[in-house]
Amino acid sequence: MSRVAVLKGGRSLERQVSLKSGARVEDALRRLGHDVDEVDVGQDLVTRLTQNQPDIAFVALHGRDGEDGTVQELLEVLGIPYTGSRVAACVRASDKVLAKHAMRDAGVPTPDFFAFSEAAFKGLGAAKAMPAISSRLSFPLVVKPASQGSALGIKFARSATDIPAALLAAFSYDDKVLLERYVAGRELAISVLEDGGEPQTLPIVEAVPQQEDFYDFESRYEIGRTRFVCPAQLEPAVSERAAQIALDAFRLLGCRAFGRVDLMLEADSSELYVLEVNPIPGLTETSLLPQAADAAGISFDQLIEKILASAT
Repeated sequence: MSRVAVLKGGRSLERQVSLKSGARVEDALRRLGHDVDEVDVGQDLVTRLTQNQPDIAFVALHGRDGEDGTVQELLEVLGIPYTGSRVAACVRASDKVLAKHAMRDAGVPTPDFFAFSEAAFKGLGAAKAMPAISSRLSFPLVVKPASQGSALGIKFARSATDIPAALLAAFSYDDKVLLERYVAGRELAISVLEDGGEPQTLPIVEAVPQQEDFYDFESRYEIGRTRFVCPAQLEPAVSERAAQIALDAFRLLGCRAFGRVDLMLEADSSELYVLEVNPIPGLTETSLLPQAADAAGISFDQLIEKILASAT
């Protein structure tokens, strides 16, 4: 039995999702016989960890502070083993622009994109480049903040007139924005779980929104808004290619223990493109990693046990 501090909540816009993930993890850890310390991450984090001295920290903290390497850095300073990817991998994966540049340089397929900071629009006249960007990427465009998860702040610009509102929405979440070629097709999620230190892919989940024409924040977390198919009905060759691309992206960014890679299977070309890599995917009732694990015959408790065992 270990004393496990479950880090959840925090101050990010994904706080509510994190609280749900953390609560499920806590229940599983107690069923597994561990002593659980519930930690809603805030200004007293270092004090609580120092006083309670957990054996392991289970990071169920999404978004800001949790997936960007911040809390991992603190845990390393305090000498507390923790679950999931190390600091550098979290930094790379949480910044979509940094991650996409790394993937493009390494030949991992990702949709074409351009990225600009708010300062570039205000001080360098980047808005004047919008016609050139539009012609290079073609409409519709996906406009998203560089460092938010859970589909927060993502907007579609179906024409030039949609761009100002989409940029305004994205900049309300981050000071750097990504403009990305829209890939029409099927959205696939490939969860990765280490087995004996070697990352392995779990059955592919396809997310099929029931109402919206894209998979947004509400579709992701409200039961009934999205139909999930697991394993996704794909040709074996496509499944194998998708799994290999996911592993390539996971390893490229230096992720470890577990994670999720989101891809699009383009309808017209059947090409696969990585949208992003999630170093701390959700563990809620509608989250995709638990669904994939279940399809692989791994119960939620077993999943948590495997993740905990990988903590260093």
